[in-house]
Amino acid sequence: MGTGLKALVAAACALALLAPLGASASSPTLTRAENRDGQDLSGTWHYSVDPYRDGLAGFHRGAPGEGHRRYDDVDVDAVTKSRPNALYEYDMDRSPTATLPQGWVGHDPSLRYYQGLMWYERRFDAPALKPGQRAFLRFEAVNYTAKVFLNGKAVGEHEGGFTPFSMEVTETLRASNNQITVGVDSTPQTDGVPPPVTDWENYGGITRPMRLVITPGTFVDEAWLRLTKDGKIAATVKLDGAQAANQEVHVRVAELGLDVTGKTDPQGVLNASIAAPKGLVRWSPEKPKLYDVVVQTGEDKLTDRVGFRTIETKGSEILLNGKPIFLRGVSVHEEEFGDNPARTITEAGARALLSEVKEGLHGNFVRLAHYPHSEITTRIADEMGLLVWSEIPVYWLVDFGNPRTLKLARDMLADNIRRDRNRASIIMWSVANETPITEPRNAFLYQLVDDVRALDDSRLVTAALLTARKTNDGPNGKQVEMGLNDPLADKLDVLAANTYNGWYSDDTLDSLPAMTWKATDKPMVFSEFGADALSGFSDPVLMRKFSEDFQKKYYEKTLAMAAKASTLRGMSPWILKDFRSPRRQHPIYQQGWNRKGLVSPTGRRKPAFFVLRDFYRQKEAGQ
Repeated sequence: MGTGLKALVAAACALALLAPLGASASSPTLTRAENRDGQDLSGTWHYSVDPYRDGLAGFHRGAPGEGHRRYDDVDVDAVTKSRPNALYEYDMDRSPTATLPQGWVGHDPSLRYYQGLMWYERRFDAPALKPGQRAFLRFEAVNYTAKVFLNGKAVGEHEGGFTPFSMEVTETLRASNNQITVGVDSTPQTDGVPPPVTDWENYGGITRPMRLVITPGTFVDEAWLRLTKDGKIAATVKLDGAQAANQEVHVRVAELGLDVTGKTDPQGVLNASIAAPKGLVRWSPEKPKLYDVVVQTGEDKLTDRVGFRTIETKGSEILLNGKPIFLRGVSVHEEEFGDNPARTITEAGARALLSEVKEGLHGNFVRLAHYPHSEITTRIADEMGLLVWSEIPVYWLVDFGNPRTLKLARDMLADNIRRDRNRASIIMWSVANETPITEPRNAFLYQLVDDVRALDDSRLVTAALLTARKTNDGPNGKQVEMGLNDPLADKLDVLAANTYNGWYSDDTLDSLPAMTWKATDKPMVFSEFGADALSGFSDPVLMRKFSEDFQKKYYEKTLAMAAKASTLRGMSPWILKDFRSPRRQHPIYQQGWNRKGLVSPTGRRKPAFFVLRDFYRQKEAGQ
């Protein structure tokens, strides 16, 4: 082990000792927050752009003066009327308004490429707290960092654009005219996750719903139910509050006549299990059965809808409920249909996207790339019967040698798993995408794999890997053999290959079917393959790249290659729908969009869509 690697591991261990794993370990997860008392804070907010961060620091980097502190609990108009000499260079209450949640490109299209600080403010009345009650602010996602103030007081910070976070405001909340201010900074960080350079649009803003949550003094913070491989229903429940230890907890599934009961340990956690009843219907894409679950302790009750199934591997097979399955999927970015997406994920938008997979493509699987998607999406996947790959944005060249970056990734992974452990649809946690092999990278990803297994032993672990290429002498000349040559493969349950032969290579499309794939001792999926095509651009004679004709033939030839990969057990081509990407600036074909979608931004299906649909229809009929 090299000196640098030893230093990274030592620093990571020190961080693990000094700080809890995951932000949710130190602040409540508040699962199913939308079902709790309180109020939705989505809606109309004022916003104010702050490119020089005057609201956080003065001209000489000292504390900001009163005329720049956008988070002060003050009526600027009233102050300037009473003090004519007062100088304020902001007035949040009279700033432009926007409807949240959404990325700020939705406020003003000219803000698309703005990377920096934006302030948001709104006022709200709150219900008076009863004795012993607690109040929290919970945000489902803010990209990328958030500084939150309530009534002029700082109440918390968070880094990471795709996972929920909460902060207690019991002592700060007042009954009327609360002023909440959020400073959102989208500036990419060199030691952040994801790194500054990606191939998708990172929409700055408050991109998912936010809520004031009211709870009892001690409440059910997390409740995880699953079907174990030995035929039991296991429950893990975590309470939060001063009386969390030695409390009786009931986990009831009325339809099954189940009541899993026990008392929490000194840390406020209950682990219990009971034999699954014979009448249990296992969740599957063909029959996505969900059960109503009630978790109760004292005066608190948490409800959820949960499906029960098992997922495992055996040799090169993926077994769902003990039976082999082929994953007929596609990759999806978190964008809705329409000309001007702003990452406003609604139930209708999520259903439209997932319906294209389930009904349009005859799919049973979706890769939610390259970050945790909205909880709305994973819950609808549960209802619709789509298997899900969920991942965190450890992407390309994150700062693998930096202990701070490792802690960020571990926190994101923990928050993502804790949020979604009850989603039967999720069968794989992915720890990375296309990361070059180095010793620091290996140590970084090994830690993440270990974290997954510690937090959730009921699902599979994967990562999208770069491919290796080898040319051998064959009976008919040179033979190209593709494979995976990554030490991370030894730690994974499912091997995933991103392969773009014929697009990011000089291979002719006609040469693809003759390529072979080295057999693996584990199931393999093609996590990505694809080719750009501008919707409506046809060139059947020259077959130029960016034409729909080229994309269609690319799919035909790549699927012919895939048919010969003996251990291939699924695929999620890149990608369902065109999506915005600042890297992609060809003035004719891209214009700031990655055009590898099978569907255009306006919902038009390209010819390659039907090639994949027909392939999946055959797989569905033969499975």
